[in-house]
Amino acid sequence: MIKALILVTIILLSFGSLIQAGDITGKIETKKTKYKKNAVVYIEKIEGKKFDPPKEHQILDQKNLTFVPHVLPVLTGTTVDFQNSDDVLHNVFSPDDCAEKFNLGSWPKGEKRSHTFDEPGCLSVVLCNVHPEMEGYVVVVETPYYAVTDEEGNYTINNVPDGEYTLKIWHERLKGEEQVVTIPKTGSATANFELKR
Repeated sequence: MIKALILVTIILLSFGSLIQAGDITGKIETKKTKYKKNAVVYIEKIEGKKFDPPKEHQILDQKNLTFVPHVLPVLTGTTVDFQNSDDVLHNVFSPDDCAEKFNLGSWPKGEKRSHTFDEPGCLSVVLCNVHPEMEGYVVVVETPYYAVTDEEGNYTINNVPDGEYTLKIWHERLKGEEQVVTIPKTGSATANFELKR
């Protein structure tokens, strides 16, 4: 029995060593510094591969009359819990067809309601009809390889298997060109973007 366990462990370790993974890092440049934050950089799709959504729900909070985070990328099929952390009633709805034009109604502090985002490539604006100044975004992607840029425009996508991929970028106001990036068997890759109107 012990020999069999040792053999299985050796096989698994050998198989694991064949799978190489690296990171994609980069930075976005814009004319206005305030637009460097909240861009979503992601691998569009990997032919022949389908990724199961996480069992754990993602959370989009309503706090201080804002959606937190402002931009939430999710894998296709992910359920998002919309939470109210404010002392006032909030509503969550989206007018977008790809998100089924959902409207979850209004609810008080401490409660949450959920919606599942099943449409790959869906970009859904999320609004509150009680507070029209509130606006957030859910960006639905087809792979788990994505990142959101920080205030300086930096991003890192971790543990990407070696290979060649199409890397795309989404921003609520600006546009950038997609890039082809190659993750080598050892090491990582860099991809920088310039965003313009």
